[in-house]
Amino acid sequence: MDRLIYTALSGMDAAMNRQRAVANNLANASTPGFRAEELSVKPVTIKGDGFEARSLSQGAVRGANMDGGTVTHTGQPMDIALVGNALLALQASDGTEVYSRRGDLRVSATGVLENGDGLPVLGEAGPITVPAGSQLAIGEDGGVFLRDPATPEAPPELVAQIKLANPEGSAIIKDLDGFLRVPGGGALPGDPTARVIAGSLEGSNVDTATTLVQMIEAQRSFEQRTKIISTADDLDQAGARLMSLR
Repeated sequence: MDRLIYTALSGMDAAMNRQRAVANNLANASTPGFRAEELSVKPVTIKGDGFEARSLSQGAVRGANMDGGTVTHTGQPMDIALVGNALLALQASDGTEVYSRRGDLRVSATGVLENGDGLPVLGEAGPITVPAGSQLAIGEDGGVFLRDPATPEAPPELVAQIKLANPEGSAIIKDLDGFLRVPGGGALPGDPTARVIAGSLEGSNVDTATTLVQMIEAQRSFEQRTKIISTADDLDQAGARLMSLR
């Protein structure tokens, strides 16, 4: 009987993780460049002397849907939409390199170029910083150009190159913080052929209608496993009553 309960319990845990992933996807349906989390469930068989007749389930977010989102023209010079499957390299709070498709860039109060998540944008020599008060523009290849407002007739100066990473052939995962990483550390190679569309933003690739259906399915899956535990309890009580008749 306890095996039935543990099997159902592991299924409930997987269903809850699925609900969390679906809820997070729904909450980020309007986040620029967001990639929907994908949850996978794998069986975990308990090894032992007996038959491996039962397996528990283990569900976790192990990847992301990398389909592109809709690109919208914003007219803002600091907005960029990445073309193809290129990724924007960022510096995480722990100093490691992470990746995102979110391209709503801005300059912080300390002069650091960062994206909408507040992470520094990486260039060839680390985080990109720009002088305060400069007019910034981003080229098609990710080049960061500055123009001095005091000399508007002067041509813009290239001061940095945004690292646009190429994920082709490399394993990447979506971590708990929502950013893409190389499993076990490491960094993706830069792609000199990658291009961006300045003045545009790529939207989330979350399909709201499909995600709502997934949420209903996850709720029903959780309820079904709850009923299994309830049924196991009924069977246990019935067995106890039979034993008491002896």
